[in-house]
Amino acid sequence: MSSAEKALAPSEVETRSVDWVPHSERFGKSRDLGNVWFVGNVNLTAMATGVVALSLGSNLIWTIIAVVLGSLFGTFFMAFHSAQGPQLGLPQLVQSRAQFGYIGAALTVWVFALANYVAYNTSDAILSGSAMHEVFKIPAQTGFFIAAAIATVIAIYGYSQIHFVNKLLFWPSIIALGVMTVGVVVRGHFPPGAFDLGTFKLAPFMTAFVIIAGFQLGWAPYVSDYSRYLPGKVGVRSTFWVTYLASGLSGVWVFGLGALASGPDGTLTPVAAFKAVGDSIFSGFGTILLIILLLGLLIVMSVNAYGGSLTLISMMDSFKKVNPTKKLRLIALLVMGVSVWGIAQFVGEARFNSFYGNALVFLAYLFTPWTAVNLVDYFLVRKGVYVIGEIFKKDGIYGRWGWRGNTAYIVGFISMIPFFVTTPYVGPIAKSLSNVDYSLFVGLPVSAIVYLILARGIDLQKEAKMAADEGNLTSH
Repeated sequence: MSSAEKALAPSEVETRSVDWVPHSERFGKSRDLGNVWFVGNVNLTAMATGVVALSLGSNLIWTIIAVVLGSLFGTFFMAFHSAQGPQLGLPQLVQSRAQFGYIGAALTVWVFALANYVAYNTSDAILSGSAMHEVFKIPAQTGFFIAAAIATVIAIYGYSQIHFVNKLLFWPSIIALGVMTVGVVVRGHFPPGAFDLGTFKLAPFMTAFVIIAGFQLGWAPYVSDYSRYLPGKVGVRSTFWVTYLASGLSGVWVFGLGALASGPDGTLTPVAAFKAVGDSIFSGFGTILLIILLLGLLIVMSVNAYGGSLTLISMMDSFKKVNPTKKLRLIALLVMGVSVWGIAQFVGEARFNSFYGNALVFLAYLFTPWTAVNLVDYFLVRKGVYVIGEIFKKDGIYGRWGWRGNTAYIVGFISMIPFFVTTPYVGPIAKSLSNVDYSLFVGLPVSAIVYLILARGIDLQKEAKMAADEGNLTSH
C-alpha cells in the first residue's frame, strides 16, 4: 500500500475538506469510480424515481423509453464534470469560483447545491424510515433519525470510506438487481395497454425525461469530489467513460425496475412495490431486497452529506476565511444531518411523492445553466488550465463576482422559465405546446452560447502564464 493510500485508509477520518489535494496524496485508478457511480443508483430513492416517472401519465413502455433517454442524457453532462476531478484536485463547486467568482459562486451555485443535497437526503431519509418500519417494525420517524445518523458517521470518515463501502456493495447490488429483474418478469401481469407504442403522450413523456435527466444531473455538483484524489495523469477520457457507463447503465436499470415494479397497479408505495416484487420470487426475499436497497440508500445519503458539508464549508470560506480542518468538516456534517432529520419529520411519508417529484424538476432547472457554464469554461474556454492558488483568493484573478458566468446563468435560466412545467407553475410557451417541457433543451444552449460570447474578453494568455509559473502545484 502506498503512503497516499495509507493516509486515506478507510478506517481513518479524512483530514482534507475543500482544499486542493497535492499530487503526493493522490492514489487510485479511474475504474475505482465504477463502484461509486454504479452503487450510487442502487437504492430506494433512485428506484422510486421510476415510480414517480410512471405516475405522470405515460404508459409503461413510453415511461421506460423516457427513462433510458433521460438517464443517458443527464449522465453525459455529469460524467464530464467527473473528469475534472483528477485534473484539478478540487471539490466540484470550488472550481466554480473561476466562472462565478469567489463570492458570486457562494450566493448562486452553492446555495442551489446545498438545496440539492438537503432535498435528496430528505427524500432518502423518508424512504429509509419507511423501509426500516417495513423491515424492523420501528416507527418511521425513528428511522428518519437513524438513517441521518448512520449517513453522517460514514461521511465523517470521508472519501476512502465511501469508496470502500461502495466497493463492498458492488456485487451484492448487481445480484439484487438481477434477481429483482427476474421477479418482475416472472410476475408479469401489467395493465392493458402497458406496452402499446401507439398511445404516446408527449407531455408526460417529456416530464419523465426531465425528471430522470435531472436526477442524474443532480450528481454533477459533487461528482468530481469522488475523483479529485485520483492521480493527475488519469485522463479525461477514462474518467468520463467509467463514470458514464457505471452511472448511466445502473440508472437505466434501476429507474426501469422502479417503473416495472409499480406497473401492475400503480397504487403501491415504492417500498411496498419493491417488497412485493421480491416476495413474488419467494416468500421473504422482499425483506432481503429492501435491506440491500436500504444499505445502498444509507451509502448514497453519506455521499450527499459529504458533498453537502464541503459546500457548506466553501460558503463559509467565501465570506470569512476558515481553516478547513477535520473538526470543521465534522461540525458541517452534524449541521447537515440535523437539518435533514428535521425536514424529513416535517415532510413525512404522506407527502413524499409530491415533495420528491417537485424537487427533481426544480433542481433540474437550477443546475442546467450551471452545468452549461462550467463545462463550456473547462473544456472550450480555459481548456482545463486554471491557476489553483488564485481560486482560493477573494481578490484573485477570478474576482469576487464572475460577471460572465453569472450573466450567462441568469440569461439561461430566464430563457427556460416560459418552458417550465411544474405543479405550481406552467410557462406560457409550455402551455401553448400542450404542457410539454422543453426547458433543458433551451437552457443548455442559451447559457453555453452566452458564456462563450462573454468569455472572449478573458486574458487566457495571462492565465496560462500564471498557471505555468505555478508549476509545482499543477504539474502532473
